[in-house]
Amino acid sequence: MTPSFSPSARLYGAVAVAALFAAPAAAQTKPDVNEATEKAMKAASARVAPTVVKIETAGGAEVISGGPKKGPPVPGVRKGTGPTTGLIVSADGFVISSAFNFANKPTDIFVTIPGRPQRLVAKVVANDQTRMLTLLKVDAKDLPVPEAFPKKDVEVGQWGLSLGRTLEINVDQPPSVSVGIVSATNRIWGKALQTDAKTSPVNYGGPLVAIDGRVFGVIVPASNRAEGETAGVDVYDGGIGFAVPLEDVLAVLPRLKEGKELRRGLLGVSPQGADVYNAAPIVGAIQPDSAAARAGLVIGDKIIDINGKKIPNYSTLQHVLGPLYEGDEVSLKVSRGDKEMDFKGVKLLGIATAYVNAFLGVLPMRDDPGPGVEVRYVYPKSPAETAGIKPGDRIMKFGAPALAPVPNRQALITAIQVLNPGTEVKVELKRKEGGKVETVTAKLVPAPDEVPEKLPLPSSAGKALEGRPKPKDTKDPFPAKDPFPAKDPFPPKGGLSNVRAVRDDDEKKDEKKDKPKIETGLMTRTNAALGREYWVYVPDNYDPNVSHGLIVWFHPAKEGGKDGEKMMRTFRAFAEDHHFIVMGPKAGNNEGWVASETEIVVRDVKAVMGEFTIDKARVAAHGMGNGGQMAFYVGFNARDVFRGVAVLGATLGNPPKDNVANQPLSFFISAGDKDPLLKEIVESRDLLKEKRFPVLYREMKESGKEYFDLTTFTDFLNWLDSLDRI
Repeated sequence: MTPSFSPSARLYGAVAVAALFAAPAAAQTKPDVNEATEKAMKAASARVAPTVVKIETAGGAEVISGGPKKGPPVPGVRKGTGPTTGLIVSADGFVISSAFNFANKPTDIFVTIPGRPQRLVAKVVANDQTRMLTLLKVDAKDLPVPEAFPKKDVEVGQWGLSLGRTLEINVDQPPSVSVGIVSATNRIWGKALQTDAKTSPVNYGGPLVAIDGRVFGVIVPASNRAEGETAGVDVYDGGIGFAVPLEDVLAVLPRLKEGKELRRGLLGVSPQGADVYNAAPIVGAIQPDSAAARAGLVIGDKIIDINGKKIPNYSTLQHVLGPLYEGDEVSLKVSRGDKEMDFKGVKLLGIATAYVNAFLGVLPMRDDPGPGVEVRYVYPKSPAETAGIKPGDRIMKFGAPALAPVPNRQALITAIQVLNPGTEVKVELKRKEGGKVETVTAKLVPAPDEVPEKLPLPSSAGKALEGRPKPKDTKDPFPAKDPFPAKDPFPPKGGLSNVRAVRDDDEKKDEKKDKPKIETGLMTRTNAALGREYWVYVPDNYDPNVSHGLIVWFHPAKEGGKDGEKMMRTFRAFAEDHHFIVMGPKAGNNEGWVASETEIVVRDVKAVMGEFTIDKARVAAHGMGNGGQMAFYVGFNARDVFRGVAVLGATLGNPPKDNVANQPLSFFISAGDKDPLLKEIVESRDLLKEKRFPVLYREMKESGKEYFDLTTFTDFLNWLDSLDRI
């Protein structure tokens, strides 16, 4: 077998290999570098091949992590039927492999070892849930074990051979080989090496081998955004792959042999800022009963050192903690005010106690520069109503136990985010009637899974730009036409007439008098750098002094770019009355969305947020079918942008992440009672509830995979308009 070479592999390795295999000068005339390289790679592969086993499974779920049973396999993952790979790590029958190979919970596992023609029955012994590895045991002895390449000696640019067992029946034949280099170290929060050698489900669990035949690590799919057995599978053909250092695997092998499930060690803190990479390592939230809470850390502490390593930002914090396991102890140094404090022997926990959003029970008036927060709406039977807070009252101070001034809406939201349900708070009010100042007491409760039947208007004080320069006017306004056909299968059953009739053109012209000329209607935008299009609908009564919510529509498979007008007609009345903008990114593949498009979508979303006055507390991902799966994925993996996820007929593609105090997510899930995926959709709802997310679920009668019926649509609109509830 002649291995293939990547250009980068030639660039970094040719000279070294030539020197390694050069003949004495007297005998050397025309050295063939390629031939020497080929021999070296064959020798390295042959050295480790006896330890590379074939793994076959039977039974189990066809689809992993709740993916669709039909249609595009991403973000859900359809389990393949071919063999995969494992690596012997102990002479007495222990084999390590990627957890991805067993994510569908197979009923039977078989291992074939080179030199031993009979398939052996294997059983799962334990899992490493942070590095996504599974340890198997077969009844065999005196097995060959590979030599680990020391982590301290791994250098970027070294050759890397990715080995796997394919459909070749005879395992005594050489394994498949892909060639590249080690392109980075200390990736995936410090847990993996990176390579440009081809990695795929065929060689997940196989070795990444050095040119001398020692093993760098075990190949796994991995992602720094997602978690779980399938994290990173969607980008396996993206030009990079990952391997867990074999040295790390062998270090925890004794614990795995004992059947101990290894979980990631969690400190239990979230950053103060929304940026989970570059934010300063200031504690913005602490999970209840977490390692941080038990140690005595408080919100506002700045972590400056862990185990003697300086922590300049939150990304470094994740890199230092990423490789650690439940039960590992760390030493912390934090600054609190003008003091530095040391915390020794902080034992990391493996399961974070689910954060529960605390709820006062009010909706604020938006675009009110303050001081204080005017109450727009009070939820019935909420702590606010019980305390006597009324619409029109202004919250001037808030605190537990001491009162502190409330300058604006965001300050009040932040103050409540760090509190737990059951906390008793004081609220200083300036009453609407008479301006009298009173202080009331309320006990916070968990955020309810309900929405108001009707919300009052207006919702905005119209002062979003107060104190900020106004954007320049744009020329040639492009108002949307009114293409509302008599028949349209897409709007809610019963039409939108019961929500509000569409204004006629004369009314629209009157409303736009004396307002800045800003381009409105349905427009197409192009990402010049990527050549991808998206559409955006801006209501004709758009006013930059009024903040607008943003609905990001993820279209179903094969509908990319075709449903802009339908969505505009569906949301026009609501968008004008309640101040929302709607946009629709377009999937790169006609068969549907893939998770790797997340960063591109977020770039488009941020472009719209930069162009218009957007309320960051009311940005929602909305999708149907495959688009709904993408909405779930994007909501969890761009939590600095999204505050809500609304889906129809869609299941979670990956296990849900934890609820985070300063990046709250709310969910609106709907399904038809005749949808073939109804059971899986309900399971997705339950998984979110287990994580203590607010989830509103609606099941539509006599419905399959249609869009919202009128009742559900009305609830959905009220949910959108109350995303900024406090």
